[in-house]
Amino acid sequence: MSEREVKIKVENLEMSYGSFVIQRDLNFEVYKGEVFIIMGGSGCGKSTLLRHLIGLKSPAKGNIYIRGKNLWKSNEAERAQIVRSVGVLFQSGALWSSMTLAENVAAPLKEYTNLNENQIDELVRLKLSLVGLAGFENFYPSEISGGMRKRAGLARAMSLDPDVLFFDEPSAGLDPLSSKRLDELILELRDSLNTTIVVVTHELQSIFEIADNSIFLDPQERTIIAKGNPKELAKNSNVKKVREFLNRGEI
Repeated sequence: MSEREVKIKVENLEMSYGSFVIQRDLNFEVYKGEVFIIMGGSGCGKSTLLRHLIGLKSPAKGNIYIRGKNLWKSNEAERAQIVRSVGVLFQSGALWSSMTLAENVAAPLKEYTNLNENQIDELVRLKLSLVGLAGFENFYPSEISGGMRKRAGLARAMSLDPDVLFFDEPSAGLDPLSSKRLDELILELRDSLNTTIVVVTHELQSIFEIADNSIFLDPQERTIIAKGNPKELAKNSNVKKVREFLNRGEI
């Protein structure tokens, strides 16, 4: 059996704000084609870790490798290129309200490619179709539901064909049905495109539905206290607080 390809490697990472250390000694790998969950209770540093992974905040110590390239030891131009090669879906969807869905998805293509208008239009329709929004090209974000805005944000995150996608609390603000549809879409992307997906979330239903692998950040220990498939951790973790979290306190 061939060795799995490592898409992301985090090595001895320490995150801090000034002298206050949020998390330390973080070591983990994310493999090609897996859905990887960053989980833990409120205030443990999940979203801060995401900011480090997507190039928005530099580490206090340690290294982050994306496809073998050291994100924070690269020069500014190289780092910008690495960051452009991944897609990010933020909590709000982060769509420009003054632009249609098509214009939102087209924006990265116009800025970072040499494609002509017809090629861009074709790709925009394809990306919106992939997330179930065919026919909504000329709608504005205010004219569609929260779940649709999340999917439109995902279409834009996918516009440059990244093979790594990051999601920040994708189910936040969504009703259960919209959340379920988004989970199904994440699995479709993994299965059909072999996309590597990193998700920051505390939503247990989503965690159990989509995760292949995970890490659990603890605010007291300020490090990773568990790694593995959440379903296995819920049953077999030797760390009580991890079992409590994954079983809603019923252990």
